[in-house]
Amino acid sequence: MLVLLPPSEGKASSGRGAPLKLESLSLPGLTDAREAVLGELVELCAGDEDKAREVLGLSEGLRGEVAKNAGLPTAGARPAGEIYTGVLYDALDLASLDAAAKKRAARWLLVFSGLWGAVRVTDRIPSYRCSMGVRLPGLGALGAHWRTPMASALPEVAGDGLVLDLRSSAYAAAWKPKGEVAGRTATVRVLHAPTRKVVSHFNKATKGRIVRSLLSAGTAPEGPAELVEALRELGYVVEAQAPVKAGQAWSLDVLVTEVH
Repeated sequence: MLVLLPPSEGKASSGRGAPLKLESLSLPGLTDAREAVLGELVELCAGDEDKAREVLGLSEGLRGEVAKNAGLPTAGARPAGEIYTGVLYDALDLASLDAAAKKRAARWLLVFSGLWGAVRVTDRIPSYRCSMGVRLPGLGALGAHWRTPMASALPEVAGDGLVLDLRSSAYAAAWKPKGEVAGRTATVRVLHAPTRKVVSHFNKATKGRIVRSLLSAGTAPEGPAELVEALRELGYVVEAQAPVKAGQAWSLDVLVTEVH
């Protein structure tokens, strides 16, 4: 099983670990594309600070993120699972999983990123600020930049098992499962049952809990239909829509009555 996650805007500090080694990251087919984004991001942030803030969409209060990006080549690196924070990752709470669940997380989870493309939670990265929606002056829109290398690297990573896609739309733009991979992919919405509306915070927290439940239970469904049954057995209320034609993903709605 492969679980596709968005990153978080909020990130822990880099800490005092050894600096980033791009060649050590998973998905080595993305190395050249990573070097291109990293090089331009560092150059941008080492120059005109106001221009960098504008490009990155940062408020005055986040001015310090520019300097952080400028220092990425020498910043300390930590496992990505420790760097990403925020609502989904708080609910997932990787640090408190037992040893077996942590091993599953290392195999199953893939976090998409505007800077790195995609990383495993065990990959060591520094803290950074660069969303997939950024348009760098030289490379252009990052979603488009990542599509070609992702199209080569991701099908192999997906293997022949279930792909559980929990990404937001900006990160889904970097790679869309196609062909037979799409047929074993399930996307998830989390709806407030009484209103059937998506609530952002609520949506992220529930997705984090879903992943934690699967990791803790050791449940590895073979396909979307088996995923629906597994989630129901774990106590989730799920409505599923199978694809109407080949090359489409399954759509799952998880209904929750309390917004918290």
